[in-house]
Amino acid sequence: MIITCSNVNKSFGENTVLSDISFLLNEKDKAAIIGVNGCGKTTLFKLITGELLPDGGDIIMPKGTEIGYFSQNLSIDSENTIWEELSLVFDDLKEIEIRKRQMEQDMKRTTGEALDELMAKYSALNEEFERRNGFEWESRVRGVIKGLGFGDDEGNKKINTLSGGQKTRCALGRLLLMNPHLLLLDEPTNHLDIDSIKWLEGYLSAYNGTVIIISHDRYFIDRTTTKIIEIENGTARVYSGNYSEYTKRKKKERENQKHRYINQQREIKKTEESIAKLKSFNREKSIKRAESKEKALEKMERINKPDPLPDKMRFEFMMKRESGYNVLDVENISKSYGDNRLFESLSFEVKKGEKIALIGANGTGKTTLIKIIMGLVKADGGKIIKGSNVEIGYYDQEHNTLEANKTVFEEIGDAYPRMTETEIRNILAAFLFKGDDVYKNVELLSGGEKGRLALAKIMLSEANLLILDEPTNHLDIYSKEILEDALIDYRGTLLFISHDRYFINKIADKVIELKDGKIKTYLGNYDYYEEKKEEQALPAANVLKAEPVKSDWQLQKEQAAEKRRAEAKRKRLEAEIEKTENEIDELYRLLEDNDVATDPVRAAEVYENKTELEEKLLMLYEELE
Repeated sequence: MIITCSNVNKSFGENTVLSDISFLLNEKDKAAIIGVNGCGKTTLFKLITGELLPDGGDIIMPKGTEIGYFSQNLSIDSENTIWEELSLVFDDLKEIEIRKRQMEQDMKRTTGEALDELMAKYSALNEEFERRNGFEWESRVRGVIKGLGFGDDEGNKKINTLSGGQKTRCALGRLLLMNPHLLLLDEPTNHLDIDSIKWLEGYLSAYNGTVIIISHDRYFIDRTTTKIIEIENGTARVYSGNYSEYTKRKKKERENQKHRYINQQREIKKTEESIAKLKSFNREKSIKRAESKEKALEKMERINKPDPLPDKMRFEFMMKRESGYNVLDVENISKSYGDNRLFESLSFEVKKGEKIALIGANGTGKTTLIKIIMGLVKADGGKIIKGSNVEIGYYDQEHNTLEANKTVFEEIGDAYPRMTETEIRNILAAFLFKGDDVYKNVELLSGGEKGRLALAKIMLSEANLLILDEPTNHLDIYSKEILEDALIDYRGTLLFISHDRYFINKIADKVIELKDGKIKTYLGNYDYYEEKKEEQALPAANVLKAEPVKSDWQLQKEQAAEKRRAEAKRKRLEAEIEKTENEIDELYRLLEDNDVATDPVRAAEVYENKTELEEKLLMLYEELE
């Protein structure tokens, strides 16, 4: 056992954030804490570190447990270079090295018993150095610097010259090298590109300590964790497995609980009606039977109504009008900043209805390319040709499209002056801005709140081309899922930047990779992109031996056929579910019929049929899922 939380409670004033939180983690466990923004995930981390004290309950760890905490706002500022700063973690090993070198020099000048004694001390010191992997510390520092996305020549950059995101990556790297027993990571992927996230996945999978992660990156959680700690309505529930396994179990549990609750409520209602009817006869035997049924009701173990789901955004993207077939032509675009050439002669096309993900490492110029398309940055060469009737809705990851000094209400009202106050409030409520929240100044909003407000403005634009730069940053998992559903249903064209592989997988039908100043197109989602990259990485000999790879056209054709088959199966299952539900309702009506109720054989037969159909319904729900 590395940590036990037992009935932990925490309130801020009258607001109870955490209530009776209990879980246990062992050494080498990898767990993720999930829940909507504001549910208390970061508060729980601060309770574990001792930054906050619980109002009740206990957090127990073995004596001497070292805790490393990476917070969302953690950063470092120093005159040191990146290499020097990360190397500070190994100052004690460097001191041992210095002592060893001094002993080696001393041994050259020492003889007799003094030499024997010196050699014994040297041997003990060397054993300690080897035990602590002293010969590997430099390669570990190099590996972390490279893994977190810094180039070979960037290790000599001074910390105080770096961007905020780069400083945060340095802070993460230093923490990883410290190798604490318990590692707490709050949104560690926020400033990482896809390659760095993949490296971090591998690092954490091999990590010898216990890791607890707060993250909205579902792909990352899937690949790094074996336990999910869900915080919902202030309480915690632990699930074994990764995120995908959790979602299946959670959905099945809610459906089962819902059906069990509904069925029990029907049984209770029926029993209560029977009690009332028996009492109305006002006869000794009927009253006794009624009292017997009342006692049975009192003893019945009541099934709790499923907890209400957290508030979710509710919206869809509509279009005022259709665009032409050719939406965007990007022709021979080039851009440099001084000696830093981002790209040269980039060309690609965007056709009506495509959903394209633009991916690449940090610093490759993805956002710059988007800003050139939007006319916010001037290209050094080339041109952007916008198709007929194309109207763009743009989501800027820095939220520069929002005005800091305006209120939430003014941001919408000024952009869409024809909307009434009621209409504006209804739209904002759909994006979870309720009551006095609409009078908050934009500059006081959290990253997630700014993201929701920006999405509200884009939705109202009714554009037929959406250009989104990291739209899932700062959104919790539930909000991401709502955004995904809205974009899947969107009939317009979509071009977006994202490092959220789960999001890319669900949305994209084309991936454009920007690397080394050039682009390469993959006709599929993120998993397809990964498969093609792996194929390209195979040695030539292996490629020759492999079976012929299907063309993109063939693959698209097969994917379309598979999609049609899946849609047909979904419709069949939904029809079967509706039919089964109607049959169950009919059997309930039969059980309430006096003729059936007074016929034990018939009642038992109907009840058995009802039970069988309810089991069938659960199986149909599972198959549909």
